Amino acid sequence: MLYAILAYHVETEVMSWTPEEDASVMTNLHEVHDRLNQQGSLGPAARLGPTQRAHTLRGPGKGVVLDGPFAETKEQLLGFYVVDCASAEAAVEAARDLRTANPSAVYEIRPIRLYLPGVPFPVTEAAGGDQAD
Repeated sequence: MLYAILAYHVETEVMSWTPEEDASVMTNLHEVHDRLNQQGSLGPAARLGPTQRAHTLRGPGKGVVLDGPFAETKEQLLGFYVVDCASAEAAVEAARDLRTANPSAVYEIRPIRLYLPGVPFPVTEAAGGDQAD
């Protein structure tokens, strides 16, 4: 079964990391990614851009576009993983591995009820951080 592992973190804390601190966390996370890939259970994963550049669409009809996310939380959703695990317990174990690599993050594990893969995107990484649109 597919599960989404949603990665929450205090965005200002992540943005304050030095390039070396960020690289260290990413190195640890890539070790977990490699293990999950070897098991054949890692699907799409993404590190999201800053919430200041996010938009929210809400309301009836065509809706209204508002700047930014409007969650009443301390942490922000900063990334996600899609994993194929035999059980919820196995998905929790995958999230525990990710948390070991990034212990200050919070991970939410949710079953995916519908998955509609599209055309694969090329691998992208923002050079030197997020760039303007």
